[in-house]
Amino acid sequence: MEGIPEQKHYNLTHYQQRFNWDCGISCIIMILSSSQRQILLHDFDKICAEEGFGSSTWTIDLCFLLHRFQIRHEYYTKTLGIDPSYSEHSYYTKIIDKDEKRVTRKFKEARQHGLRVEQRTVEMTELLQHLGKRGPVILLTNASLLTCEVCKKNVLEKFGCFQLSCIVNNTRTPQSYAGHYVVLCGYDLKTQTLFYHNPEVHDEHVCRCTTAAMDTARKAYGTDEDVILIFRN
Repeated sequence: MEGIPEQKHYNLTHYQQRFNWDCGISCIIMILSSSQRQILLHDFDKICAEEGFGSSTWTIDLCFLLHRFQIRHEYYTKTLGIDPSYSEHSYYTKIIDKDEKRVTRKFKEARQHGLRVEQRTVEMTELLQHLGKRGPVILLTNASLLTCEVCKKNVLEKFGCFQLSCIVNNTRTPQSYAGHYVVLCGYDLKTQTLFYHNPEVHDEHVCRCTTAAMDTARKAYGTDEDVILIFRN
């Protein structure tokens, strides 16, 4: 691939999520500077209350949190708001009932707060270009489809803290679904490998998988193919 180095790796400070719902916030903690991290952790409950989410976060919530700490980013998604078809599935039903008003409001207010939110998909070549030139990437994945080549096991088998539900995808095929955020922190073009931090992992090793495997996990029905590009350069 032209214009980017063959290998890239951002040295992020790993942070393990504390609850079964804060993987997205934990990804942001890995992105923040040490001083910003201290502020967020010290005032965690207060900041969560001010941002309006309780024990569930949507990607738009993460964008407002990044904006709070003045982290330049761009958010791309297939769905501006909440896909109405999700209300049919047990994984989302209770979450939507509780979060719909907040999520809808934040999408409407994003532009006036200076957030860039765009409705489109992002291909792997774009993710690699961004990683090579700009900074890390936060992805929403279906963790039941994400297997680390370092851990050698699916994250759900290894750590098992997720609430799994059966969700029917666009081809009407049932599959296990567990929404989970990870941070892409690098790649190796020669081996077509991605490096990423999984906030569920208890130690500081960097996970890895093929680009094809990550595409499967991040494009699964239920993720909306949500991508947050972080700009460091």
